[in-house]
Amino acid sequence: MEIITVINCKGGVGKTTVTTNLAAELAMRGKRVLLLDVDAQASLTFSLISQETWKDGYKHTKTIKSWFDALLESHTPPALADFIIRPEIINNILMQQKSTGCVDLICSHLGLLNIDLNLAMLLPAANNKEQKRKYRDVHSKLKQALSNPEFRNNYDVMIIDCPPNFNIVTKNAIIASHKILIPAKPDYLSILGIEQLLESLDELIKEFNDSVENENDKVFPEKLGVVFTMIQLMKKQPIVEQKAMMDNVQEKFNIHTFNNYIIGNNSLFSVSAARLIPAIMMHGSSPTNKEIVFNMKLFVDEIESMLDFK
Repeated sequence: MEIITVINCKGGVGKTTVTTNLAAELAMRGKRVLLLDVDAQASLTFSLISQETWKDGYKHTKTIKSWFDALLESHTPPALADFIIRPEIINNILMQQKSTGCVDLICSHLGLLNIDLNLAMLLPAANNKEQKRKYRDVHSKLKQALSNPEFRNNYDVMIIDCPPNFNIVTKNAIIASHKILIPAKPDYLSILGIEQLLESLDELIKEFNDSVENENDKVFPEKLGVVFTMIQLMKKQPIVEQKAMMDNVQEKFNIHTFNNYIIGNNSLFSVSAARLIPAIMMHGSSPTNKEIVFNMKLFVDEIESMLDFK
């Protein structure tokens, strides 16, 4: 199972849009997809299930916070698989389309903010050796849970939607991942976020690998690259200001940038979220919407070619 973390240290860049539509299209292509929402804002969660469904059925027992709570309160780690749900609407569409894929979800919760504080309290230690052991333990809890064969055998890909910060829960997601995907809006502040993120990623991986004793426990998540979002078109090309920023990222950071991008359309993506249906599954008659969906499918083509589903 491939594990992809979707992250940017800048908020409002379309991380959840990228995550939901990538998951939906991969599932349409027959892939079994598991989504994990570790953003306390729960945008991914509420893009796939209603707030009422979440409150009535999952809020207290079926979220990633519930898993961390149980983990912190017990010496026996709970099975993360017990916290998986299957969103009804998106999977009904997949069945109607006769796809053999699925989209499952582990929900988020606002209380993740407190979980991060509780994890941070575990870090202090009496000596350097003990400090390294606790650092490794705190930052690899998710990695250890995902090593369960139940995940490897039941899913082709897992996609983790992260908050726009580098807290301990986010670090757990990165340490557990095989690939890192960076959505970015091509503007000045978002580009600054990429620079900060790349530096933080390199520092985290170095610190974690320095803390492990066994060479086989070291992690080397691959940076898939930057996918640009909220693109404004002029004559079917990104506007001049955005194009300049896009070119600057590739030159400045020496990181792969995807050929295809997510075209901005507040109306389409707002309606999509309200209906709990990823935009890539909405086949309206609008030429603009068709172009947006077509571009997203081309982006998924690029991603799919970079993944190993064996």
